[in-house]
Amino acid sequence: MKEVDLAGIRPSTLRPADDEWEQPTPQEIQTIKTWLGMSGSDMARPLGFTIQTTGGSRQIRRWIGGEAQIPYAAWAILCYEAGFGPI
Repeated sequence: MKEVDLAGIRPSTLRPADDEWEQPTPQEIQTIKTWLGMSGSDMARPLGFTIQTTGGSRQIRRWIGGEAQIPYAAWAILCYEAGFGPI
């Protein structure tokens, strides 16, 4: 597992769901996206989301734009992909 820089990610967002997990902010979701070096389409694929014909994923944009909250399971997958390990 690669070494991970926690800058921009609160440790409370990396807890198990039943251990006082806190919802990540849109900025923290953007930080993971940047850390992974992924486009919205790239982020959507491992989560099973539909990719729009114009590119990207509306749901990813909604999370980053603060219009919707990311579910714990989706956040956990993205954090795992970013090298944080299982949360």
